[in-house]
Amino acid sequence: MSPEEEFERERPHLISVAYRMLGSRAEAEDVAQEAWLRFDKARRETDINDLRGWLTTVVGRLSLDVLKSARVRREAYPGQWLPEPVVTRLDDPAERVTQRTEVGLALLVILEKLTPEQRVALVLHDAFAVPYEEIADVLHTSVAAARQHASRGRRAVAEDRARHNADLPEQRRVLEAFMTAADSGDIQALAAVLAPDVVSIGDGGGVVNAGSRVVAGADRVARFWIGLINRRLRTMTDMTMTPVLVNGDLGLFAHGRFADGREFRSVMTLAVADGRVTAVYNQLNPGKLGDIETLGLVDDV
Repeated sequence: MSPEEEFERERPHLISVAYRMLGSRAEAEDVAQEAWLRFDKARRETDINDLRGWLTTVVGRLSLDVLKSARVRREAYPGQWLPEPVVTRLDDPAERVTQRTEVGLALLVILEKLTPEQRVALVLHDAFAVPYEEIADVLHTSVAAARQHASRGRRAVAEDRARHNADLPEQRRVLEAFMTAADSGDIQALAAVLAPDVVSIGDGGGVVNAGSRVVAGADRVARFWIGLINRRLRTMTDMTMTPVLVNGDLGLFAHGRFADGREFRSVMTLAVADGRVTAVYNQLNPGKLGDIETLGLVDDV
């Protein structure tokens, strides 16, 4: 097997590692490509016995650099920041199996709150079983400090992560109840589907109005979504909503046009626990929905 073929066999794994750290598929692919350049150079100078392990640590170092520079950019980000969703068609069994291995948006949202060092240490150790000795090398720190970074990240995730333990059939029931109540304008019915501490987060990237703050609490979230549907969705033409998988969970792809002809797209998914919605994530930033074109969903409109 040629070096190129060896690397290509590892590329999906490397993109998965980087995506968990960065929350951006595009950035993850860039990191994987940079890892190839470093591997291509290193293989000419040294023997690499454990290719996956070597590449994983390289991706860890590269992702750490990206996270440090992204911290500044995201502090200036307009409104709320959500990860770039990985969207696939619901009717593709092969894709469904693949997507269930993806990390959910609920976890990615919390990982964004960690320091770069905590995020890298936690992902490498807990998701990919990289030893702390190697993580310490990635972070340029001691083994004890690497353990501490992972421990603090793990504690933050446990404390802040939106509850989400529903399987796909339960997600479907809750999503249908959510949309039916929202479409009917029944605030009490919608609030009954929501957990008391539910949050709704929209990311418009400064391009689409998605609200500048997190909406929290069942009554406020219910009023927000009913107002959103009445204000936006009912005024659009050719509006369709297509069930999709969003990072392995059930979601909706909405597509339509404003009265002035401008296109509208969004990908929404829910975190669900005990039959109620604990979080709503609504991605409207066109720059984070580029992969939609490859699914043929827009052509179906």
